[in-house]
Amino acid sequence: MPDYPEGLPIGSGWVSTSDTSDVIFPYDGSVIGSAPVGTPVLATRAIDEAVAVAREVAALPSRTRRQLLNDVAAALRSQSAEFEALLVWETGKPLVDCRVEVARTIVTWEAAAEEVSRLHGETVPLDLLPSGDGLVGFWKRKPIGVVVGIAGFNYPVLLASHKIAPAIAAGCPVVVKPAPQTPLATLWLVHLVRSSAPIPAMVQLVTGDASVGSALVTDRRIGAVSFTGSAAVGHQIARDAAPTKTLLELGSNAALVVAEDADLEAAADAVLRGGFYASGQACISVQRVLVVSSVAAEFTARVLARLAEVVVGDPRSETTRVSKLIDSRSTDRVVEWVDKATAAGARVLAGGSLRDGALEPTVLADVPDGVECWDEEIFGPVVCLRTVSDVDAAFAAVNASRYGLHASVYSRSLNTAFRALDELDVGGVVVNEVPGFRSDTMPYGGVKDSGIGREGPRFAVEELTVTRMAVLRP
Repeated sequence: MPDYPEGLPIGSGWVSTSDTSDVIFPYDGSVIGSAPVGTPVLATRAIDEAVAVAREVAALPSRTRRQLLNDVAAALRSQSAEFEALLVWETGKPLVDCRVEVARTIVTWEAAAEEVSRLHGETVPLDLLPSGDGLVGFWKRKPIGVVVGIAGFNYPVLLASHKIAPAIAAGCPVVVKPAPQTPLATLWLVHLVRSSAPIPAMVQLVTGDASVGSALVTDRRIGAVSFTGSAAVGHQIARDAAPTKTLLELGSNAALVVAEDADLEAAADAVLRGGFYASGQACISVQRVLVVSSVAAEFTARVLARLAEVVVGDPRSETTRVSKLIDSRSTDRVVEWVDKATAAGARVLAGGSLRDGALEPTVLADVPDGVECWDEEIFGPVVCLRTVSDVDAAFAAVNASRYGLHASVYSRSLNTAFRALDELDVGGVVVNEVPGFRSDTMPYGGVKDSGIGREGPRFAVEELTVTRMAVLRP
């Protein structure tokens, strides 16, 4: 286990808590450590401390903020193997996915460091009206204030980094709350940040349940809330936090369209890679597959023929691709949704059963509208295939969802690709690659119930700053 102080990093030091909770290895239920449990009182104290240093943080030279971000990236790189191992223990996610998470986390911190030098404004021609004659106008970007960042359990260090690093780049103090199941790696990350930070209280962490989150997001002294998690919780946060700015990265049921001219082997490979990574616990993993009827039989056969490549087992193994979900409640829910789909007429083409407590990679066909496996985010290793008459019908089915985060299209046609860019109502369209593709420097976010705002350091920094207009009469 990593070496950092006991308690919670609040203010300039670490504060002891009256309660702790066990952190469980999802694969075998063993206890891997304990974590401090925060309270609403401690949440309010953290906001107090953040408000107290907000002006000081905003005044930090850009070179200081950039150096801090680069120092954290270097520390992560030097201890990447230890972070990977801890993430496997804490999340139960396969080792291959934890390696990807740490690599992406390092890129996120490095990219945030680069954005510090790009915070600038522009001059404005005020004399377009006679009243502006003789005036000089320009605008600059100022920190929005205290940021509250709330992250999900599936990629805890990466998601926390997408809150913390842009806040530092923007000159904002940040209070982060990790998911209750996965606090340890984020505690270690915050310790690394504070070890190099000129003002330790510029980054704080509070653990706890929904009452702690509520105390954070409803505090009227904060400037913004950045949340990654389910749509239901995100919508509640937006209501509770109003009128405070909220950035919501929420769920989805990502679709993959297979056109009649698609490279079928590549598309089948995308389902295997994109549907089951992180044991399906990713908001842009492949869930709905719309296949044009003329190629549906061949495509389905290719997927099923290669499904055995998706190895189920111990997440510590190099070869494992699917393991147990984060907890038994999540597993029970996914199994229940599969059962409901079959009761409504869906066919199980593969999987559907538990193997030593882990759900086998599952492929369903003919899943109707109106059941959770199709309509909602399943967050498990389940892929639903549906045959459609043509690309028009496929695009219509993609857009019929209340979600809109990412979608992908497999086609050799530029016309189909550009139609997808124009017509699909999602935050990101990916052509001939999995919908789960995300570069951490690109704008990332959704439409409809998949959220508001954009992540990626450049875009998050913009979200976490406000323009200040200057009008001068020399």
